Amino acid sequence: MIRVNNLSKFYGGKRALGPVDFEIADGETVGFLGLNGAGKTTALRILACDLRPSSGTVNVGGIDAIANPHDVRKRIGFLPENPPLYADMAVTDYLKFAAELRGMSKAEIKRRMPDVLDVTDLTLVSNEVISTLSHGFRQRVGVAQAIIHQPKFLILDEPTRGLDPVQIVEMRNLIHDLKQNHTVLISSHILTEISQTCDRLLVLGAGQLLGAGTEAELVGSKSDVRTITIAVKFAALPDDPRAAMQALLQAVDGVTDVGVPYEQAGAYTFALSTTRDCRADVSRAVVAGKHDLLKLDYTRSELENTFIRMVGVPASSGATAQGANDARN
Repeated sequence: MIRVNNLSKFYGGKRALGPVDFEIADGETVGFLGLNGAGKTTALRILACDLRPSSGTVNVGGIDAIANPHDVRKRIGFLPENPPLYADMAVTDYLKFAAELRGMSKAEIKRRMPDVLDVTDLTLVSNEVISTLSHGFRQRVGVAQAIIHQPKFLILDEPTRGLDPVQIVEMRNLIHDLKQNHTVLISSHILTEISQTCDRLLVLGAGQLLGAGTEAELVGSKSDVRTITIAVKFAALPDDPRAAMQALLQAVDGVTDVGVPYEQAGAYTFALSTTRDCRADVSRAVVAGKHDLLKLDYTRSELENTFIRMVGVPASSGATAQGANDARN
């Protein structure tokens, strides 16, 4: 069990994190979500005992991580955003070095090495020099050094950063394998990866915890806004199509906003923000206004839209989670 209470980190007078409170149960795989500067990496470094907090407590498996960081490090494997690799070493030599730093004996290293190489799919390149490996294999070496000592708790900071689509799938499969034996905390901007990999999500924004729960719980808690998309051909083209549609729908219960339309082939497409599924009422209103209803679609809020609303980024800014993939904390 990981328990964090009232955790904060300041750099001078600037608050980077907190105060935040959360728990991670044994066996869970939890995803940290947040835009650039949200405080994700700061939180991960504190949990990994790589950075001391300004205030608060961190308890890992019943051990006070602030008072006893060396004991906690034995139970944690950490893959930083930039893996701590020695490029001039061979893979196995580097992993032996990492294992020795964790206090493992030669016999333990010899017994453990084949399993680590197998689970990270590094066996065929085990004698290669790290500098000659692709970025994807170097990421795998980073994961291998994090699990060589069989930690209970595994922290992965942006494990898919810089990987191509094939390597992302391979890393996702590796994380699924690691979930069988480790409690995992993953930081990422790629919502599809978090969605497919994690049991529960923690959303950070400006150093604050904005939400926690499963994807269904987060989407459900923020799903008061739906979107109905309609395409309309007006009986007589108004000077201001948006204003005309707002006037037409003002009596429809649940419609809260009418977006700026775009025109194509004489039809105007509107995105309506609503608090309920009012498609039937919208269609009746359009038809009653003597207009042609050419299209009507309904979408409930998904994780990406929920994330954008939680962190306060307007959709028009283009700062979607996928677009934020290259941003770094």
